[in-house]
Amino acid sequence: MWVAMYHSVDNCADDPYKITVSPERLAAQLRWLRRQGLRGVSMTRLLTARARGEGRDLVGLTFDDGYTDFVDHALPLLRRYDFDATLFVLPGRLAGENAWDPLGPRKPLLTADGIRHAAAEGMEVASHGLTHIDLTRADDRLLWQETSGSRVALSDLIGREVEGFCYPYGTVDQRVVDTVRAAGYRYACAISPGPLTGVHALPRVHIGQEDTALRLQLKLRLNRLRRRAVREPAVTG
Repeated sequence: MWVAMYHSVDNCADDPYKITVSPERLAAQLRWLRRQGLRGVSMTRLLTARARGEGRDLVGLTFDDGYTDFVDHALPLLRRYDFDATLFVLPGRLAGENAWDPLGPRKPLLTADGIRHAAAEGMEVASHGLTHIDLTRADDRLLWQETSGSRVALSDLIGREVEGFCYPYGTVDQRVVDTVRAAGYRYACAISPGPLTGVHALPRVHIGQEDTALRLQLKLRLNRLRRRAVREPAVTG
């Protein structure tokens, strides 16, 4: 099971954290998936198919942080290729900016209307916490607000149950995993969760501006080798 991790889709001239892909590069990457006989889908769709023993041709597409450029640039490309994706957003920073990145550049985040628009266009909207903090450093009360509180707020915003969570910075420990599970999420995405890997700590592969077709092919092969011995989580519904 391959899950691609994106962030911003915009001009890459000022990108100190290497989290941005240009619209042209994203289009090329989506075309490459198509040529491989693969289809990009949301996490819920991917996990549901795999739980049925299906979906070997599906790839999870995830976009973290909820930047405005998702609607401006990523969404039209996803629709063009008949893909969908999971958008992890921060209901505590609606219409804000990525203040957690000290080096900048400042990128605007989606408004409530923008998030609802993405959902109406068939994208899965899921939680990235309320405000993008390292959850492993939060006390129990703050951790519950960031997990359960964000789920309630986001479910109210889009008018449907939110099923997925994504750990800010990819940082996770057993206490955080247990809290996310207790908050009612069906799954959660991390980056490289190691021994915590499971349905509430799913690994993902970073995709960036430098990922040409050759690099994508290498990442896909390496991912298959790493995951071959890992039992996939069962998610139904």
